[in-house]
Amino acid sequence: MNLLGRIGKLLFPDKCVLCGSLLPRGTQDLCPECRSQPSFIPRSKYRPQFLDSFTAVWYYEGRVRRSILRYKFYNARSFSVSYGRLLAMKLLDEYPEGFDLLTWIPISPLRRLRRGYDQVQLLAAATGRELGIAPTPLLRKIRHNRSQSGLRDDAARRANVRGVYRLTDRAAVAGKRILLLDDVLTTGATAGEAARVLRSAGAKEVHCAVIAAARKE
Repeated sequence: MNLLGRIGKLLFPDKCVLCGSLLPRGTQDLCPECRSQPSFIPRSKYRPQFLDSFTAVWYYEGRVRRSILRYKFYNARSFSVSYGRLLAMKLLDEYPEGFDLLTWIPISPLRRLRRGYDQVQLLAAATGRELGIAPTPLLRKIRHNRSQSGLRDDAARRANVRGVYRLTDRAAVAGKRILLLDDVLTTGATAGEAARVLRSAGAKEVHCAVIAAARKE
């Protein structure tokens, strides 16, 4: 590490992405306590419509939920590096066959303007670096819809996202096995709609990966 890097470490020491505690020397992303918590979840048998499978690193609760809210709404952009590294490790373990394309579910231009960044695009870039796959922007959001978090009914969530995504390159999708990234999956309505659009262009398979997912009873 060069001098500037060492100075940066002294001024901004590495912290746990979940609880914010200082990380012991030689560790990254998670402190020993957070790493030992039984929050890592297995590949889910639950499959939202139009998806071949989905996986998540954690359940969307407790420290994980608070961490993701900081990431999305309080400019904690650096969290994407740790999230991407942890998500890539899970993907390499559960999908050793790999993918043809990596893409993400984009936020609306208005939401990006207000927030200053697309948190899922940052996640895709970080995950792609770890997997050795350059993310491909296959989708664009053409309508600023209401936030899904304010809707509790599954039917209302599906209606809220219907028709909000368009393909940017139809020819690139046909016959491909696609990894679709998002930050959180609750009912799967958003991911399912994005997958529907990809499948309509001839995608062979669409698999979704997220940082965290709602617990399914």
